[in-house]
Amino acid sequence: MKVLIVEDSIDFAKPLLDFFKIDGHNTEHSDNLVNAEAYLKVSKFDIILLDIMLPDGDGRNLLKKIRKQNLNTPVIIMTAKSEVSDKIDLLDIGADDYITKPFDFSELDARCRAVLRRHKGNNQLCLTYNNTSLYPLLGYLNAGEKKIQLRNKELRLLEIFFNSPEMYFSKNQIADRLFSISESVSDNTIEVYIGRVRKLLKDSNAKIETNRGMGYRLTSI
Repeated sequence: MKVLIVEDSIDFAKPLLDFFKIDGHNTEHSDNLVNAEAYLKVSKFDIILLDIMLPDGDGRNLLKKIRKQNLNTPVIIMTAKSEVSDKIDLLDIGADDYITKPFDFSELDARCRAVLRRHKGNNQLCLTYNNTSLYPLLGYLNAGEKKIQLRNKELRLLEIFFNSPEMYFSKNQIADRLFSISESVSDNTIEVYIGRVRKLLKDSNAKIETNRGMGYRLTSI
């Protein structure tokens, strides 16, 4: 994966660059809009991580230019703003996702993979199974008649299941998607998260089923 990071704070950008390089990704860094546009003219990127407040302007202007040029490169906005209205505005002008600063790199990694999956054919803002709907970009679940705001790991785990209902996932597969390679994850940790999402689904007609030897899947009650 080739990543363009547009971020003016070197203290923030350096760990990001190191994170992607450790995973073997090719990265470029720009600390302003002018250089970012220059990079985009000479190279193709798989994903762009874009800050909003830059020394030579607003990152949203670059996003608008990218979409006007019909470039479909996925863009994740890195923002300190947490209001839902701000996030909706970013999605409306062409962002594929957003992540609120400060954030865990494991969350960013999961969001990058989710965005890339959607660009490969699953471009859904809402994932629905029976009477239950998951909104990955807004971070909440509609289970039956309840609207539930989700924590990060709960959201990512539900996203795995809702993207592939009726498909079994082993504990190792779940750990690989939820955690970074450097994190040590026990079977008990996975069981704890499975238990949490089961409680979230208790008012719906969907459930997480266990099949020993195969793993877990999202299925109907």
